[in-house]
Amino acid sequence: MANLRRFTNETHLVKTVCAVVLKGCSWDIILKPRIGSIITSTIINEALQNLSQKGSSCFISWNFFKWVELNPDYKHSLQSSWTMIHHLTKQRHFKSAHQLLDKIALRDFLSSPTVLNALSTSCDDQDVNSHVLSWLVIFYANSKRTQDAIQVFEHMKVHGLKPHLPACTVLLNSLVKERLTDTVWKFHKKMVKIGIVPNLHIYNVLIHACCKSLDVEKAEELLSEMENKCVSPDLFTYNTLISLYCKKGMHYEALCIQDRMNRAGLHPDIITYNSFIYGYCKQGRMREALRMFKEIKGVTPNHVTYTTLIDGYCRVNSYDEALCLRKEMEAKGLYPGTVTYNTMLRKLCEEGKIREANKLLNEMSEKKVVPDNITCNTLINAYCKIGDMKSALKVRGTMLHAGLKPDAFTYKALIHGFCKAREMEHAKEIVFSMLNDGFSPNYCTYSWIVDLYCNQSNEEMVVKLPDEFYQKGIIVDVSVYRALIRRLCKRERVDHAQKLYNIMQHKGISGDSVIFTSLAYAYLKAGDTTTGLKIFDEMYKKRLMITHKIHRSFTASYAGDKGILQTFWNLAVERGLISRNTLKQIHRAGDYA
Repeated sequence: MANLRRFTNETHLVKTVCAVVLKGCSWDIILKPRIGSIITSTIINEALQNLSQKGSSCFISWNFFKWVELNPDYKHSLQSSWTMIHHLTKQRHFKSAHQLLDKIALRDFLSSPTVLNALSTSCDDQDVNSHVLSWLVIFYANSKRTQDAIQVFEHMKVHGLKPHLPACTVLLNSLVKERLTDTVWKFHKKMVKIGIVPNLHIYNVLIHACCKSLDVEKAEELLSEMENKCVSPDLFTYNTLISLYCKKGMHYEALCIQDRMNRAGLHPDIITYNSFIYGYCKQGRMREALRMFKEIKGVTPNHVTYTTLIDGYCRVNSYDEALCLRKEMEAKGLYPGTVTYNTMLRKLCEEGKIREANKLLNEMSEKKVVPDNITCNTLINAYCKIGDMKSALKVRGTMLHAGLKPDAFTYKALIHGFCKAREMEHAKEIVFSMLNDGFSPNYCTYSWIVDLYCNQSNEEMVVKLPDEFYQKGIIVDVSVYRALIRRLCKRERVDHAQKLYNIMQHKGISGDSVIFTSLAYAYLKAGDTTTGLKIFDEMYKKRLMITHKIHRSFTASYAGDKGILQTFWNLAVERGLISRNTLKQIHRAGDYA
C-alpha cells in the first residue's frame, strides 16, 4: 500500500513538474527549492520522458535540462542525460545531442555491456539508437579508445542496429592507425554482413590498411571491387596506391596509376610527387629521383620533398649533394626541421665525423630547432660505437634534462657500448634501468652480457644474474631465462645453461619450446645424445611443439652446423615434436636444413 501511495505521489510530482515546465514560468519559485530533495534525478528523468512523449518542443526540454544542471545541489543522472540525448536526436537537434553525448562519454563508462543494455532499452526507436550509438563509436575511436568503440559496435550488431557509415569509417581508420590490420579485415567483413555498403571513404581506409601492411594484392582487389560497384577513386585513393607501389619498388605500376589518375581528370599533388621521390631514393636511384623532382609542376616542393632527397643522397654517400639541396631549400624559405637535421646527423655519425655532428647540433640549437629522441639516440649510438661512454652518458643526461624519455633504442645502444668497453657493472645498471622503465631487453641485448661473461670465463655470473634482478626488485619471467639459456647454449656452455634451467624450475617457472629446443640441441652438439633425447621426451609429455618460427630461427642461428642440425630436426620429427602442418610450412618456405 505504501509503495502504491509512493508511486501515486511520484506520478503526481512528475505531472506537476511537466506542467510547470510547459507553462514556462516560475521555475525558480516553484521548482528550484525542491531540486535535489523532493525533485530527484528519477523525477527529472521521467519528466523528460513525458515531455518527449507529449511531443513538446525540444527547445523547452533542453532549456529545462540545462537550467536544472545549474543547481549546485543537483547532478544529472546518466539515465536523464541519455533521455535528453534521445529527445534531441529525435527532434533532429544533432549538434546539441552530439555535444551532450561527448560530455557524458568523458565522464561515464558507457561502453560497458551492462550500461549499454540498460540505456538502450530506455528508447525503442531504432533509428535514434543507431544515431546515438554511432556517435559513441566515433567518440571512442577519435579518443583512441578503440576497444571501447569495438564494444559499442558489437552491441549494435547484436541488437540489430546498423552503424552509420561515418562510424564505420572512423572505427576502421582507428584500427589502421594502430596497425591492427587483421582486425580491420575482420570488422570489414562484419560490416558487410550486417548490410553496410562501403562508400569511397571506407574503401580509402581499406586501401590505406593495405599500404600500411604492404599488401599489393589486396589493394588491387579493392580497386577492382570499387570499379565493379561504380565507386570512383579520388586523389587520396590514387596517392595511397602510388605510395604502396613506390614502397614496394614497383615503379612501373605506380606510373600506371598516375596515368590512370590523369585520365580521370585528377592532377598530381605534392604527396604524389613525394611518393615517387621516396621510392626512387629508397632504392638509391637518385638520378630518377632528381628527374621527378625537376618534373614537379603546379605544386610547390615542401619540407618532405627536400628531406627525402637529402636522406637519399646521404644514403648513397653524396653528402655534398645533400648540403647543396639544403641550401636550395633554405633559399626557397623552407628551413630544415628536426627530421632534416636528423638525416644529416645520422650520415655524419655513420662516418665517424663526431666533430661535424656536434657542429650540426650546435646549429640546431642556434636556430631553435628542437632535438628529439632520434637526434639524441643517433649521437649516443655514435659515441657508444667509438667507446666514448662518458660522452654517451652526457648526451643521455641532456636528453633527460630536455624532458625526453630514453626509449628501447637508447638503452640498447648504451648496453652494447658498455659491453664493448667491457664495463659489465655499468652495462647491468643500464639493464636494470631499462627494466624499471618498462622496457624488455631482447635476446640480442642479453647476448651481449652473456658473451662478455663467457669471454671472461665467468659464466657463473650469468647463472647469478636473475638473482641480481630479484634483489633489485625486478620480476624475472620466462623471457629472461629463455634469452640467457639460449645464448649459453649457443656459446656451448650447456652445463651453465642447465644450472639456469634448474634454478628456473625451482622458482616455479615452466620452460617453453625455445628453452627445451636450445638445451636439446646443445646436448646433441656436445655429443650427449641420451640427455638430448630425454629433453625431447619431456617436451612431448608437456605438449611443447617446435613451430615454424622456432625452426627458421634455429636454422639461421646454426647455419654452419648443417650435418648436426639435419640430424637434430629428423630426431624432432621422429619424436612427434614438429606437426605435419609445420613441416608443410617449412618445405613451402624452403628453409629446411
